[in-house]
Amino acid sequence: MKGPRVGMGYDVHRFGGPGPVILGGVSIEHPTGLVGTSDADVAVHALCDALLGAAAQGDLGTLFPSDDEQWQGANSLDLLAVCAQRIRSAGYDPGNVDITIVAQNVRVAPHRDTMRSNIAVVLQIPVLNVSVKATTTDGLGYLGADEGIAAHAVALLDYP
Repeated sequence: MKGPRVGMGYDVHRFGGPGPVILGGVSIEHPTGLVGTSDADVAVHALCDALLGAAAQGDLGTLFPSDDEQWQGANSLDLLAVCAQRIRSAGYDPGNVDITIVAQNVRVAPHRDTMRSNIAVVLQIPVLNVSVKATTTDGLGYLGADEGIAAHAVALLDYP
């Protein structure tokens, strides 16, 4: 289908084991890390699903199954590069992306510009086309109890 396409993604990982926390490809000092097959970068995982969804190219779990040991400890920015190549092969280019990280105590603001830059470089788009925001849940639910971190992402794909 010609014309722009929109996709959304969501990911969540629980805390466990030693830190740091990886978000947007940035290592953030924290006493506890996130548990996952790869580096558990919820921001990049949500973005991957948004991009793949917009191009109707499956999802992160299908491309990189958690029971496949080759993805153990993988850098999520490398997974994002594979997703970007997949959407380009389907005939689309990343337009702009928007990520919201939901974390009670991990502070995103000091790292936001580096996250945006990391993502822009991998997607080969201007940094102005990458938005990264954060919020808390004001202590509500499992995220508010600081049991993990979640992220929502929206991606617009352009048809060149």
